Amino acid sequence: MEDAGEFLSATSGAPKAWSEPRVLVYGDAKEVARAAAERFVQLCREFISGEGAFHVALSGGKTPQLLYQLLAGDEFRSQIDWSSVHVFWGDERGVPPEHPESNYGMVRRELLSRVSIPRKNVHRMEAERADFEQAARDYEEILRRLLPTDAQGFPRFHLILLGLGLDGHTASIFPSGSGWREALGWVNVPDVESSGVRRMTLNLSVLNAAYRVIFLVTGDNKADILRRVVKDREQRLPAQCVRPVEGELLFVVDAAAGARLRGTAP
Repeated sequence: MEDAGEFLSATSGAPKAWSEPRVLVYGDAKEVARAAAERFVQLCREFISGEGAFHVALSGGKTPQLLYQLLAGDEFRSQIDWSSVHVFWGDERGVPPEHPESNYGMVRRELLSRVSIPRKNVHRMEAERADFEQAARDYEEILRRLLPTDAQGFPRFHLILLGLGLDGHTASIFPSGSGWREALGWVNVPDVESSGVRRMTLNLSVLNAAYRVIFLVTGDNKADILRRVVKDREQRLPAQCVRPVEGELLFVVDAAAGARLRGTAP
């Protein structure tokens, strides 16, 4: 297991010159979830102490599901002042919250229904609405009302959790989508034919305004794409373009996903 040391202090100014992002490698998915839970608690305490609230954008998928289960369990639940936590989502599918593919629905089942977070602190994307574009604009208004902005005018989350797709997508920003690099607004409705369902997502400018961004990546099927995202300077894929301007980027991965990072795997 790599040293799981502390985040460096955030810096200010222009985007950083390219460098490989920091990667922490753990034995398996359960160890990844535990490391993420410990870091979640650490950051939660840090920002609540300093700013009186903790604003986090959550992700869907199987990997963070283990994290949410841990946060809702006896060990971690009591370490968090849930009354000061505000949860948002990085992306959502255009399905009702009860649908099995709803990111909000999964987080509600695994975490929110099991902790004492006030309902008013839960800010879901209403991606099931027929007026999809208006729903995206309404979510942007929620962000404008609740989050401070950076020098460029983008909202600053304290923490954004992200996953990594096999095609290099993150949140619902797909390389096959049109205009994802130039997307305007804070919340977008990407045109992604291959996804088979409507999507709503925070755009890259919002992801890159965060204080902390953590990718959670597990499984040997992610080894090739993780190596490409971490090692390739070309920044051709959405996940490669997540580079916080005044924050820190971290990949927390299991040994299977990280097997090719040191060039030791066949």
